[in-house]
Amino acid sequence: MSRQHVIYNILPDSIAEEMGLEPGDTLVSINGKEIEDVFDYHFFVNDIYIELLIRKADGEEWKLEIEKEYDEDLGIEFENGLMDEYKSCTNKCMFCFIDQMPPGMRETLYFKDDDSRLSFLQGNYVTLTNMKDKDLERIIQYKLAPINISVHTTNPKLRCKMLHNRFAGEALKKIDRLYEAGIQMNGQIVLCKGENDKEELERTLRDLSKYLPYMESLSVVPVGLTKYREGLYPLEPFTKEDAIEVIATVEKWQKICMKEHDMHFVQASDEWYLLAGLPLPEEERYDGYLQLENGVGMLRLLINEFEDALNEYRNDAKAKTEAMEYLEDECGGVHKVTIATGKLAGPFIKELAEKFMKEFKGYEVEVVEIRNEFFGERITVSGLITAQDMVAQLKGRNLGNAVAIPCNMLRMGENVFLDDQTAEDVENALQVPLLIVKSSGQALLEAMLGCELEE
Repeated sequence: MSRQHVIYNILPDSIAEEMGLEPGDTLVSINGKEIEDVFDYHFFVNDIYIELLIRKADGEEWKLEIEKEYDEDLGIEFENGLMDEYKSCTNKCMFCFIDQMPPGMRETLYFKDDDSRLSFLQGNYVTLTNMKDKDLERIIQYKLAPINISVHTTNPKLRCKMLHNRFAGEALKKIDRLYEAGIQMNGQIVLCKGENDKEELERTLRDLSKYLPYMESLSVVPVGLTKYREGLYPLEPFTKEDAIEVIATVEKWQKICMKEHDMHFVQASDEWYLLAGLPLPEEERYDGYLQLENGVGMLRLLINEFEDALNEYRNDAKAKTEAMEYLEDECGGVHKVTIATGKLAGPFIKELAEKFMKEFKGYEVEVVEIRNEFFGERITVSGLITAQDMVAQLKGRNLGNAVAIPCNMLRMGENVFLDDQTAEDVENALQVPLLIVKSSGQALLEAMLGCELEE
């Protein structure tokens, strides 16, 4: 049965609109080739000359010949971003966060994806166990990059155990194929105490460093343990001493990789430095922040961006005057913002708030670290804070003019928290406006000020 893809939306002023295409039309083929998914689609439409076969809603077929710039988009959107079914994970990882979710949440939160296509489209990390040879060949043929790989260990036997998949060790050979084809990769190690740490971590770093420069970066993150682990593989949290040892191993390999390849390659996530009680690395050690989504360098980047924005504002007399006029005219001389965040970032946000308040008299910023009662107090990142925890811990406090929260508390593109409560629900419960703060130092400064800065 041939694959046909129904068009969901046509972008205005696009080639597709000019050609008379409409939502509800069906893409049958490009250049006579059936389109399996989004990878095929982008590969074929990138050409200068293409032929589209379109079936209109009334059944009429149009054959369209299009000349355009190379890489110029047609302006067609499909309801399913993959243009195919999502592939679910076949592993049963000992550290899987989804297995540690409480019952009764929305169904989509329990879906385990391990689809290599989402690695390119959304930055997801994949184990390669769900990737067929055909998928691998297409990645190489289309030169898709980078691909993000959940490696965890290069010990085949241990990887089979950790992923609870007898093919997990064999899947490591796909990294060799990607390396030989020159495909850029990023790696990830979720570290589990007593499993892939210590000597096993040394082995994995040594093995993966051989894939430089095509494996551009590697993150080491601690396993996240919620309070919902009944019946799951017994894992223990890391201690301060463990964190110090992990950082020492990572920094040892950073020096080796810098000497041999002029890049640090491997980085420990921010959590390790907080647990160890050690200062965050300087910006240069992050090699351009390739692993922000894994919590690697997020705090260093936020601190640096905030201080840069504060320095610019400090030296801008006009902007500073406007801020003080806003304070007097709109706030009666006092402006208070409460920032709700996770315990991980809390101490750093407090330091930035202190710097801000020394510079701007009359502005007050209170930072509240929200305890994660929902998942358990071992979960300290802001992205896993629920509305119910936040409301319970903020209600009854003097919250000032607004409550500011990082945007990663909400589902991407929507104002909905993990527990399905909305931003409006929280505003109604707390009786103050909710400020959704983008992930940048300037956005944080603007939240404290209560007004946007000019670029």
